[in-house]
Amino acid sequence: MRAPENGTVPETLNPRRWIALIAVALSTLVISFDQTILNVALPTMAAALHAGTGQQQWVVDAYTLAFAALLLPAGLLGDRFGRRRLLTVGLGLFGVASTFGMLASSAGTLIAARAAMGLAGAFVMPLSMAVIPGLFPVAERRRAIAILTAALAAGAPFGPLIGGALLQHYWWGSVFLINLPLVAIGIVACLLLLPESKDPAAPRLDLLSALLGAGGLSALTFGIIEGPARGWSDPLVVAPLIGSVPTLAALVLRSRRQRHPMLDLGLLADPIYRWACIAVFLVSLVMLGAFFLLPIYFQGVLGTDALGTGLRMMPLMAGLMVAARASEKLHQRFGSRTLITAGLLVLAASMLVGSRTGTGDGYGFAACWLPFFGAGLGLTLIPASGAAITRLPGDRAGVGSGLLQTLRQVGGVIGVAVFGSLLASAYQGALHTAGLPGQLARTAGQSVLAADEIAGRLGHPALAASAHQAYLHGMGLVLVASAVVAALSALLVALRMPRRDGAVSPDEGAGADAGAAATVPRVAPVPAPVPTGLPESLGESPA
Repeated sequence: MRAPENGTVPETLNPRRWIALIAVALSTLVISFDQTILNVALPTMAAALHAGTGQQQWVVDAYTLAFAALLLPAGLLGDRFGRRRLLTVGLGLFGVASTFGMLASSAGTLIAARAAMGLAGAFVMPLSMAVIPGLFPVAERRRAIAILTAALAAGAPFGPLIGGALLQHYWWGSVFLINLPLVAIGIVACLLLLPESKDPAAPRLDLLSALLGAGGLSALTFGIIEGPARGWSDPLVVAPLIGSVPTLAALVLRSRRQRHPMLDLGLLADPIYRWACIAVFLVSLVMLGAFFLLPIYFQGVLGTDALGTGLRMMPLMAGLMVAARASEKLHQRFGSRTLITAGLLVLAASMLVGSRTGTGDGYGFAACWLPFFGAGLGLTLIPASGAAITRLPGDRAGVGSGLLQTLRQVGGVIGVAVFGSLLASAYQGALHTAGLPGQLARTAGQSVLAADEIAGRLGHPALAASAHQAYLHGMGLVLVASAVVAALSALLVALRMPRRDGAVSPDEGAGADAGAAATVPRVAPVPAPVPTGLPESLGESPA
């Protein structure tokens, strides 16, 4: 069964659509936990491949840069050539790249494999969302988006758990081997269960726009991720950050003159889509800015191993799952604006509680606030993603999903960089290294894990205690700052996002379930060019 070319739901609903969604969700879960599973395995990989510090950094950064560069072109290519087709290609490429990573015998080969995995992930992430309008009627889309969004968010806590379990029993390549069966399931599901959908009017990929987008986003991402390590005044940080500004500005100006641009700012004319994208950006900034603290806290301060760290993240996962399950009914009653605002406030409250963590609290205190952190994520990300995707025209689903995922990625990168810099500064300022030789003092100042290693080697328990206290000091500052950003974001969404977001009435839902063709409301074309930066009016009526 095939969907109409514009991506709307066919008149006869696919009876296996939920099975197809679960298979796609498993595939996207692989992409989402790939980064955190790598963080667990990286020390073992580095020892086996004799990788230096710089090479280890590029194992991580190669994926991030390639992923950021291709998100926008991937959406447009999916609209033109078929979302199912390009999703299948992305999954296949990810499987091939994982195989090369698993068999890598040098750091250079592993870096190349990671870059290829980033390219593949850039197709899978936006197009997994873009296939939903062609598979589900309007009445079911929010539930489908909730499942897929929960799978994307679940990767972060699942990564350490799966990576720790694999490394306890198998060699380091098993963290790539685990990708293959899940990718295979996704490919089979795409070919057998997903209808094809595309935009027959989509133009050819504009090579100059693609180069501007890839170059600008790569430069911006590189500058942000290198800033905390090199220092924000380093030429290798300043140059790409400054260079990204005219590059991305040129992309915006070029997009304004095109009828079907790769960066479709005309979609932002819909205030619901616009504010849903802003909410996704803000919660990604807060989420990833605070989330990277937890594995280091569990391993460096509480002394757990990788598997223990993953298990201790499960309360967060439980909160996320509860929110995902309840999100559809809550949305029907309260709407997206109220849910997103409430989710951000729950996030803020949980992080304020977490900021009170002391050296003697142990895991029990963390287990009390992590479920609320997960619930806040679910109550924010799921309705925001649902509001954005359900407002997209069927023929622009790929481009619109690509823009949404790009904002999510940039928000996360900024959060990690800014809050990482705050953590490093606070940790180094509070750490007492008196009596240590200069080189050892500098090494201890890099991380609490390095300080623990030095303290154990020298028999220096005072250094370990100081490092733990300094890390908790920095962690508390980051959580307070993240809570403030989350609370301000909640206020912004409550004041600016429209109250009504196109929720389906019971009559419409019944019609869709009966098999009537359902389409996403089309965003009206904007005759005047959309300005750069924030949209023209941020002051929509809350009604």
